Amino acid sequence: MNRRDWVLAATSLAGLPMAARAQGGPQEGRDYKRVETPVPVAEGKLEVVEFFGYWCPHCNAFEPALEAWVKKLPAAVTFRRIPVAFSPGQEPLQRLYFAIEAMGQVDTLHRKVFNALHVERKRLNTESDILDWAKTTGTDTAKLADTMKSFAVATKLRQSKQLADGYKIEGVPTLGIQGRFMTSPSIAGSPERALAVADALLAQSRKS
Repeated sequence: MNRRDWVLAATSLAGLPMAARAQGGPQEGRDYKRVETPVPVAEGKLEVVEFFGYWCPHCNAFEPALEAWVKKLPAAVTFRRIPVAFSPGQEPLQRLYFAIEAMGQVDTLHRKVFNALHVERKRLNTESDILDWAKTTGTDTAKLADTMKSFAVATKLRQSKQLADGYKIEGVPTLGIQGRFMTSPSIAGSPERALAVADALLAQSRKS
């Protein structure tokens, strides 16, 4: 990962609303929300969590900007994705993400899942649908099926629900920053503004 200066200068704030820039930074309630009860994070680390759903068209639209932003994060920042399910019908795709993560296939398959759903308009509502699609990508479908049903993935599902509950996630995509703040394209006004707000909040967290 490339390091970037932790300065709230033009680059960090370029995407923020004019009023927020005039007041020196992102404004609580306008550009981000504060988590009522802070979520624990690993000591000595800065953490960003993206809560997303493959089924969500806004998450699909956010992904290119987010992916480019993640590649430029400093080594001191830990980034992770947490798929959420607001209904039982969304759980198979939640399991799919944790399975491809466990298999080390996120770089290979993550964007392909979005593309299958939102560009190719494939139905990935069931495990059978998912495995039929995965076969077309050259994925080891037997391993994928086993991993989706594994204890490790079941544990990740429980942990992801606890984390989403801790942040009180009501919609996606949402970025959780350092267990204390939340922002999103819908809160900040655009994907670019949300990422600029996240930069500013990371810098603030680093200083505190």
